[in-house]
Amino acid sequence: MPKTIFDLVAAPLISTYYIENPSNKIPYLGSLLFPAEKQVGLDLSWIRGFNGLAVSLAPSAFDAKAPVRERIGLAKIETEMPFFRESFRIGEKERMELLKVLAGMNRAIVEPIIKKIYNDAQNLIDGADVVAERMRMQLLSMGKIQVVGKDGQGYSYDYKFPNKHRAALTGTDKFSDTENADAVELIQGWQDQVETDTGNRPSLGLCTRKTWGYLLKNKKIRLDMNPIGGQNIIMTDSMLKSYISEKLGLKVSVYNKKFAMEVGGAGEQFYPDNYFTLMPDGNLGKSYYGTTPEEADLMSGQSVAETSIVNTGIAVTTIKEPHPVNTQTIVSEIVLPSFEAIDSVFIAKVG
Repeated sequence: MPKTIFDLVAAPLISTYYIENPSNKIPYLGSLLFPAEKQVGLDLSWIRGFNGLAVSLAPSAFDAKAPVRERIGLAKIETEMPFFRESFRIGEKERMELLKVLAGMNRAIVEPIIKKIYNDAQNLIDGADVVAERMRMQLLSMGKIQVVGKDGQGYSYDYKFPNKHRAALTGTDKFSDTENADAVELIQGWQDQVETDTGNRPSLGLCTRKTWGYLLKNKKIRLDMNPIGGQNIIMTDSMLKSYISEKLGLKVSVYNKKFAMEVGGAGEQFYPDNYFTLMPDGNLGKSYYGTTPEEADLMSGQSVAETSIVNTGIAVTTIKEPHPVNTQTIVSEIVLPSFEAIDSVFIAKVG
């Protein structure tokens, strides 16, 4: 049994609790498209091509010196990754309860109190995951990232998304005009545009439940599925997904996950309504995690705090405070996604 408060609330125990929680084994969609990767420090750089087309080798005579090809169409992107950190302390009430527990060593009383403390820590870790997912979904809906902190400090990262791979529908072209919009023809045209420019044809689609609802009600789709009684079709998700897959070679993910800006706040969607994004199969980039100050102290062995790493780059730190006897739990991360496949993505505002 533990002897002190510090034995009950320690970074390794909090990390283990988080990792073993079954709900945390279900990844965000963005973490599959932009898998996590660790790097040391704050700086992020990657090489992106302006299109995915191969360039033919230049012809050459025998015994002639090979010409040097310039790296045309390549750009090195460099930026500094933003830093996020929050913490909580065990309050006076919890501390007194813990002291009573330690005196009585009653496990039935220990577990609910510790679970509450660990849940507070998990909320901070979940918040760190929310930051990364918001960034990834901003890239897939706007082509850039904008973050504003509680203190008003803001970060803006413009990834130079190609304008010819954007569309903003108007009038009867809008998917929300379910009577007139020819959604299939529009999507096919966007696929053709990306394939013409890069040689890669998008095979994945992304939208929210609301936008998907436009397609479920779309008159032209219904008539194409059943020319005689198209308007009488009882359309289901699986029917529409099968139709779009056969018609366009496109697998659509309907993504409606939400987050809250603050405790008790209203839920907001990671990916916005009225947008439709096309992308190629495979990784679109990486979710890069840098080295937080807490992790740097851990690596150097100079900190008296305990630090553990979860989800590749989220640092969980507990600090002992001897007077009053207390612990502070800090969760921090440095994260920013790269977007190497940016030129093979198409973003449309459809509603």
